[in-house]
Amino acid sequence: MKKIFYGLMMTLSGLVLLMSWRTSWGEQITAADATAGSTGLTGQSSSSGSTATGSGSASGSSSATGSDSASGSGSASSATATRLADGTYTGDAVSTRYGNVQVSVTVAGGVITSVDVPQYPDSNGRDQQINARAIPTLVSETLDAQSAQIRMVSGATYTSQGYTRSLQSALDRAQS
Repeated sequence: MKKIFYGLMMTLSGLVLLMSWRTSWGEQITAADATAGSTGLTGQSSSSGSTATGSGSASGSSSATGSDSASGSGSASSATATRLADGTYTGDAVSTRYGNVQVSVTVAGGVITSVDVPQYPDSNGRDQQINARAIPTLVSETLDAQSAQIRMVSGATYTSQGYTRSLQSALDRAQS
């Protein structure tokens, strides 16, 4: 009887530890990488765009070059700290394991008003299925955050990383 009790307690303790395990520390990918590109998905916003600030506190620091933060989501990013020049800017095509990702942003009034993804992995049905969900989510995150400091999409890690790198290079070009 004691063995059963101890077994149940160990199982319960293990489940509590497993459920409380934090799998992500909110780190952002912001480095630029380059290759080549062609056609793709478009995401646009009809809102005039507002600058969003993150929730929580950041224990790391971010610099004008877009360094990774150690944890949490900080306040407005470096891309919004420096005014963005109006126009359309295309980021570098970033090579990922499944194909290239490239992002183009349109800035009006110093605010990102639309995001276009002219190139993303879509060579097979699985890529198409993943990116049909991931690209609109990434575009929405970008329009909300007004920066490259966005959350990655679960199940679309490679696309999210490539998207973030390409977005950062487009925003670097847009800074005036």
